Amino acid sequence: MLPAVLQSSSRTIVQRQGREMAREIVVRHRFTVDDYHRMAEAGILAEDDRVELIEGEIVEMSPIGRRHQACLDKMTALLAGRLAGRAIVRIQGPVRLSQFSEPQPDLLLLRPRADYYASVDAGPDDVLLLIEVADASLAYDREVKAPLYARAGLAEYWILDLQSDRLLVFRDPDSGAGRYRCVDCLARDERIAPLAFPDLEILVADLSA
Repeated sequence: MLPAVLQSSSRTIVQRQGREMAREIVVRHRFTVDDYHRMAEAGILAEDDRVELIEGEIVEMSPIGRRHQACLDKMTALLAGRLAGRAIVRIQGPVRLSQFSEPQPDLLLLRPRADYYASVDAGPDDVLLLIEVADASLAYDREVKAPLYARAGLAEYWILDLQSDRLLVFRDPDSGAGRYRCVDCLARDERIAPLAFPDLEILVADLSA
């Protein structure tokens, strides 16, 4: 999602004598996930605010276009139908990756739980597959989201690139370096199976609308 960073800062003015200049130093405050949740509970963030917490910053997500939404609906129908009882399909819901990051990716496949995560936050160990749909947000999804997901140790991350009609597949995370060792690019007529479900072969075209 394209970001418009909402940040809280404290400002300290240091007077420079001699040149009669002032230098403004901006100190950023990093919000924790707990801070973020308290802001929602206090009404500072509304339920319908399209935001996520990335590395301590509250980031506003761009509106979803018709094709983007159609792809999400299509993927949901496909994956929910073929993985019934084997995974929870979560659409634009949160996953707590660290003390400072709780993104809301377009689609998550989570390990099944009887309570559907009503009593616990979904975390990195619960994620089987994570998918972002990129229209104008490809650079952000590659340059910000991919390192974030690699650092969290998420085994597999897909970007459905709507502009180029392709699927980018990220596997084998190096959490220390914050990168994926294996990155593939698949065309519409190619097939792929998630690492967690090798029996689930999917035509890339079936993910797109």
